[in-house]
Amino acid sequence: MHTNRCELADNYHKQGYNCCQSVLAAFSDLTGLSEQASFDLGGGFGSGAGTGELCGALSGAIMALGLLTPVDMTDPVGSKKRTVAQAKELQKRFSEKFGALRCQDLLKNKFTPDDTTPAAKTLGLTGHCAIMVVTAVEIVEAMLAERG
Repeated sequence: MHTNRCELADNYHKQGYNCCQSVLAAFSDLTGLSEQASFDLGGGFGSGAGTGELCGALSGAIMALGLLTPVDMTDPVGSKKRTVAQAKELQKRFSEKFGALRCQDLLKNKFTPDDTTPAAKTLGLTGHCAIMVVTAVEIVEAMLAERG
């Protein structure tokens, strides 16, 4: 496990990349996407794809998980079900921490890092989106570790 992915994602975000780009690019070492491709792919997904809907950090995390769960071309329906199941699990874990999935709702909640968000707490993050970004990375890493 790459121990600095949370910090890497936070640094991308500090440079001005959106939440989706920052999360997706932090997994470039595993996904095979270049930083540039991650930034290009995630560019339209910040701020809930500009609508305030699904958090961009979640979009990037779902993309990373999808790239790390290749489609079985002989079983597209089964592959789709697996990918959706992991996306749902990711969103469940995120929602348990933050009480929402929508960008607009998350922004209203004013979350402060605590023991449920250890990476954000360790990095001393106070910025709302920074907390969402590193926690999304943290959840993906936990899910990957559980795969064995």
